[in-house]
Amino acid sequence: MFERFAKGARATVTGAVTQAERAGADLVTEEHLLLSLLERKGSRASFAVAALGLTDRRASVAASLADARRRGGLTRADTDALAGIGIDVAEIVSRIEGAHGEGALAGDRGSRRWWSGHRAFTPGAKAVLEKSLRIALGRGDRVIGEEHLLLALTATPGVVADVLAEHGATYATVERALYGGGAEGGGLRAEAG
Repeated sequence: MFERFAKGARATVTGAVTQAERAGADLVTEEHLLLSLLERKGSRASFAVAALGLTDRRASVAASLADARRRGGLTRADTDALAGIGIDVAEIVSRIEGAHGEGALAGDRGSRRWWSGHRAFTPGAKAVLEKSLRIALGRGDRVIGEEHLLLALTATPGVVADVLAEHGATYATVERALYGGGAEGGGLRAEAG
């Protein structure tokens, strides 16, 4: 599938590996894909990111991702659902961190790298890459661009999509920033859900 990636999308994926290395993570996650995408300049996706104000709020996005990592990857919806049945996630995190240290729920504990030293992609990151292909094909594009990765990050349920939505970047707002108001996406709407 990587052969279908445009130059900028390839750079985003390799940048995600660099993000994982910087963080000391053994696996490349959706979060690393997003952070890499936020660093890219001069592309359709970087224009959309800037238009939505994410460039100016990169620190806020990173802080929200770190907060989710502290919660063990629970989304805000998960946290709210648990609160609805009387479970206080913040209290649980506090107790666990008190006993085991800050970031105890952040995961990525053991080394899962192959002997070659290459970092593998999590199932969630792989799902984003696959969804970017479906989005590109749904738009009639022959190659996967950074814009397709950005749309896929908003359309793949999980922490990254939640954080993007908290910062005003939903599938619909990103699509409008990328393609204008009345973009016809063929089968795209079905891909978003």
